[in-house]
Amino acid sequence: MEPRFSPRLCFGSCTRCGEAVYAAGGACKAMGHLFHNTCFTCAVCNKQLKGQPFFTVLGQIYCEDDFLFSGVHPPEEVCNSCGSSITDLVLQAQGKSYHPTCFRCVVCRQELEGQPFTVDSDSRVYCVIDYHRIQSPLCGACMMPILPTEGSADSIRVASCKKYYHVECYSGEVNLI
Repeated sequence: MEPRFSPRLCFGSCTRCGEAVYAAGGACKAMGHLFHNTCFTCAVCNKQLKGQPFFTVLGQIYCEDDFLFSGVHPPEEVCNSCGSSITDLVLQAQGKSYHPTCFRCVVCRQELEGQPFTVDSDSRVYCVIDYHRIQSPLCGACMMPILPTEGSADSIRVASCKKYYHVECYSGEVNLI
């Protein structure tokens, strides 16, 4: 059963023309934006696209035929790692594009496609093991990295006098001298 709306009910403003969108006029929502049915059209042929397949390139909306056959194509993707064009599969991570084989840990060079990974404050990509090994604080007693326990993403540590300690390394003694 279709919901019934008052013909004068305003849903908001049309993204394309900026005018009010009323229930009586017909509307659609695409890409998170509201359009009049008559405004949601192909940038090349003006075909109405409500309920039809469409493509967007640089903010323009295209029907399937114009996208496929009029030379409208998105800009070429460039790999953030090697700088070469990506003509096949594109791996997107942290808003950047990579060849799947170029998306690797900066330390061990392991391919990370489909694997857990993390980035540091300089946006360098690490496998989780190397990130913890390189970025984890060192224990003030044994000088080894304080790593998460197996199966956990969090490391447990004691903080005392501006130093960190493994729980088992911390003696509880404070040397104030």
